[in-house]
Amino acid sequence: MLELRPNCELCDRDLPPDAADARICSYECTYCVQCVEEVLHDVCPTCGGNFAPRPVRPRQAHRDAPRLGLGQQPATTQRHHCRWSPEEIAAMSAKLRGVAPSAR
Repeated sequence: MLELRPNCELCDRDLPPDAADARICSYECTYCVQCVEEVLHDVCPTCGGNFAPRPVRPRQAHRDAPRLGLGQQPATTQRHHCRWSPEEIAAMSAKLRGVAPSAR
């Protein structure tokens, strides 16, 4: 199950569970769409993968199933921050942004 991290790991912008502009890589590194497009160029600085829109977890259960929805499985409140320097981010992006995600 996704953590639904609460912030962009680069600019620290709040990204609540229903944020339409949250993007994640396959390891769940989380960034806002502006950082993904303008700084990262769709290259995760950690794994080199690409990003996809983060799904929205429903606020409530819509079936008679236990433990569904944000009320039962809330988003994490632990904020994450990118550990890479701006120079390291730029180098990874420059190296991989011209390579299709399936070929990275």
